[in-house]
Amino acid sequence: MPRPPQGDPRLPQLREATGFVEYMETGWATPDRTPDTVPGIAGATAAHRARLSPAFMGRTIVLAGGKAPVRVNDNYYGFRPDSNFFWLTGCSAEEAVVVMSPIGGGHDATLFIPAPAYPGEADFFADAAHGELWVGSAPGMPEWTAALQIETRPLAELEAALARASDIALAGSLLGANPLLHSIPVSSDLGRVLSELRMIKDEWEIAALRGAVNDTVDGFKAVAREIPQAIKFGGERWLQGTFDRHARTVGNGPGYSTIVGSGANAPILHWVRCDGPVQEDAALLLDMGVEARSLYTADVTRTLPASGTFSAAQREVHDLVEVAHRAGLAAVAPGKQFSDFYDAALEVIATGLHSWGILPVSVDEALSAKGQHHRRYIVCGIGHHLGLDVHDCAQSSYAAYQGAPMEPGMVMAVEPGLYFHSWDNTVPPELRGMGVRIEDNVLVTPTGSEVLSDALPITADGIEEWMRAL
Repeated sequence: MPRPPQGDPRLPQLREATGFVEYMETGWATPDRTPDTVPGIAGATAAHRARLSPAFMGRTIVLAGGKAPVRVNDNYYGFRPDSNFFWLTGCSAEEAVVVMSPIGGGHDATLFIPAPAYPGEADFFADAAHGELWVGSAPGMPEWTAALQIETRPLAELEAALARASDIALAGSLLGANPLLHSIPVSSDLGRVLSELRMIKDEWEIAALRGAVNDTVDGFKAVAREIPQAIKFGGERWLQGTFDRHARTVGNGPGYSTIVGSGANAPILHWVRCDGPVQEDAALLLDMGVEARSLYTADVTRTLPASGTFSAAQREVHDLVEVAHRAGLAAVAPGKQFSDFYDAALEVIATGLHSWGILPVSVDEALSAKGQHHRRYIVCGIGHHLGLDVHDCAQSSYAAYQGAPMEPGMVMAVEPGLYFHSWDNTVPPELRGMGVRIEDNVLVTPTGSEVLSDALPITADGIEEWMRAL
């Protein structure tokens, strides 16, 4: 990787080299600077701004898109804009800020972005963050305005715009990129309101999620085909790399750190290291999601027998999780409480564990508020909202999230499982080191629900047949 100019001790000489500077100013054609946006995003984000506006009448709304964090020294992680900012603008420009100014009965949005440096400017070759020589074709204000239908101004004008504003509501997730925002009190209401608005997906968002789920299903197929290779060489990393390459090819990349857990790694809930072998006789837990170029992400889990056939013990656990999963899916519908699918799935889990002789208490005692013994084997949650974030709408109030009824347009991940760690002596030896999870992405419809990820089977027989067909 070339060193950025700040690290080149000869840069001052280059700036002073008249011949070099004059030569760099000429002979350049104009590249295509059209922003890489997805179809329909300008209309979708305009509708989102219109939904937000009534909650902050007469107030100035400010959100920052953020800046890529430092990975090490002068190298940075890849940039991904703040979800609330993107939901309102569709803009992927680093360091961008949107200001929604009150006007009449609503708001007028202005997008502020760092001005790119083009041929004829010293920063064209000297600024590694904004110089077009370094970053490639860089959309400017006219291009962003045309693509997003938002007035776009240079970031240098933000200070004056903020000075004219009063009663500012500022979301506080990614403010570090711009010191001008540090002195403005952060409004907790803005983050909460945005989070709760984003719970109900519009048709454009639902279409984006369908695409992400379909691409994820294809990614599962690609990974399953590579299991024999991973057993021979490459292990979990080979499968993780297979999915991540697929996600990067068809979308923006993986929507979260891909989980590939074989055998004793499968019960480890956040097994993102993926550095173990893939054992032929073990169950293989795959938790994977493509983030589309729209930045909407899927979140799907299946547990596969690496050999292609479940053992008797693996099948028994998988069958219980399947029954719990079906109970959870059946409880997703408009008007039902968010807690209903939790309770339905966990009752099945507790009953099954008791029938196996694992629970030290009755099912009723385990399910009581003071009991919860079954949660030893499923300490995580079993569902969440899904959208621009894999755990979407996380800034919502309890009353609007866990304490609320479901509504049409919500998209949920439903994911019961059982996790028997290899060092857990409360379970029979044949179950130790086994983790099984089934996770689907579910749209709440006006009359019930639709499983968006139903192209992947959930029964043990169906999974085995699916793997044979691949």
